[in-house]
Amino acid sequence: MPVSSSASSSTDTFAEFAEHVDYSLLSQLKPDPEARVNGHDHQARQVKSGHYVPVTPTPLPAPEYVAHSEALFDELGLNHGLAVDDSFRRLFSGDISVNRGAMLPYGWATGYALSIYGTEYDQQCPFGNGNGYGDGRAVSVFEGLFEGRRWEMQLKGGGPTPYCRGADGRAVLRSSVREFLAQEFMHALGVPTSRSLTLYVSHAESVRRPWYSDQSRSMDPDVLVENPAAITTRVAPSFLRVGQLELFARRFRRNSHPKAFNELQMIVQHLIERNYQAEIETSLPFSEQVVKLAKLFRGRLTALVADWIRVGYCQGNFNSDNCAAGGFTLDYGPFGFCELFDPRFQPWTGGGMHFAFFNQPVAASKNYQMFVSALKPLLHDHPEVMTRLESLEEGFKAAMQEALDSMWQRKLGLSDHCPELVEDLLQLCVDSAADYTMVFRELSAIPEHVAPLKRSFYRPSDQQIDQRWMNWLQQWRGQLERNSDLSETSRSMQLANPAITWREWLIAPAYEQAAHGDYSLVHELQRVFAKPYESLPVELAARYDQLKPEEFFNAGGISHYSCSS
Repeated sequence: MPVSSSASSSTDTFAEFAEHVDYSLLSQLKPDPEARVNGHDHQARQVKSGHYVPVTPTPLPAPEYVAHSEALFDELGLNHGLAVDDSFRRLFSGDISVNRGAMLPYGWATGYALSIYGTEYDQQCPFGNGNGYGDGRAVSVFEGLFEGRRWEMQLKGGGPTPYCRGADGRAVLRSSVREFLAQEFMHALGVPTSRSLTLYVSHAESVRRPWYSDQSRSMDPDVLVENPAAITTRVAPSFLRVGQLELFARRFRRNSHPKAFNELQMIVQHLIERNYQAEIETSLPFSEQVVKLAKLFRGRLTALVADWIRVGYCQGNFNSDNCAAGGFTLDYGPFGFCELFDPRFQPWTGGGMHFAFFNQPVAASKNYQMFVSALKPLLHDHPEVMTRLESLEEGFKAAMQEALDSMWQRKLGLSDHCPELVEDLLQLCVDSAADYTMVFRELSAIPEHVAPLKRSFYRPSDQQIDQRWMNWLQQWRGQLERNSDLSETSRSMQLANPAITWREWLIAPAYEQAAHGDYSLVHELQRVFAKPYESLPVELAARYDQLKPEEFFNAGGISHYSCSS
């Protein structure tokens, strides 16, 4: 396949966009040998081998532009007019017939295995063996080089694939707005993440999903609602997941087919090339590349989860198939951001406490165990390297704690880790019913008194709480004054503690209005989320920098929600 120029010239037309195409996944990995060559492969079936299935996406009828990421368009060198260009809009709303030049007339979907908290599952596979689990409604349609970097573009809601397990393969506008906004917000927060390219909707096609009635207090959805079908395009260096490596390792262990070991080796090599090429020398023996990969992934994963806790993010469902092997945030389904501080915060009704806010480091360790387990067959003939791999696995807990310690130091402006100071602060936040984002932002001004912090409390504080805060502030300020200039520390803390956060009760009106063709709140949220470490203008702060109103506590679809999307 042709490789595009890395020159930073603007891509103004769809024909110029097509020139960037470079299908490394399709050229280096193996297709399912039972796949249809034309990509018309939309019925649920077993996929027994191969790394991907060629699939044509299902176009949205009469697609309408909702939004695009100006920041990502700029990074890719794309003219903003492309977002409303007819061919561009058609491709990224599922009509792959517009492809030209070296672009292929089909996309691709991938299979992966499922592990939940370190336990392998096949129960959700309709065939009971894992051969039906994978991208049920995510179809990649483009891979290429832009400004010298490789990106894959994937339609979320692009119609059924062989992994759809009987579903319609669509995404509703509600979840598409959430994912589109959240990915770019996380990027602006400095958290490694997949990105958002475009969002298109069809008001000519709707889908029914379980959701919550107005003012519902139900934990589970209590009504079926019609919502416009939408497609958001997410972008990443690759969409390789821990679950994909697991799939081929399991097939090898189970002796599912004679090429399983080779397929495992191929996908690990491809992962290294796609996500770790700059850090792993290809001249190294493959066994050394594997252990280097495990070390680098551990560093990325621990840093990522520490970042999640820094900004108040809870993944909600951190299975191995939702864990990007490149070490970034992926799959914005049942996610949420902690408002009222609670270490047990979990927005997804199906997630359980093992995926709660402060349990994410342990969930990460379980995914890392599955990652290491998938690599072990490749080192069977290298016992010394295997020992080093197992040592990396054993050291995950300590590496995770080191990342968390460093993160708390950043949030509190400390030069040394002070675990007792952090623990006392978090207990004060619980006892004061503090808003997680607000209280740390107020602390970034390094107050001498508790008074400025009280705007972040969900209930009035009493004299005892106030005195505990004063004692803590005095101890903390004493630490800062011994080791740093307070004004400089305040500035650095403001770069670690965002001024705003994602508040679901402010997102809901945006997707509700969008369902009626009004995208103004979506665009306003894009502007609000673009610079989350800067204080908002007064008129926007009055809306977006405030405590969660009482009526939204325990509200279905706001404080908690299912994964219906």
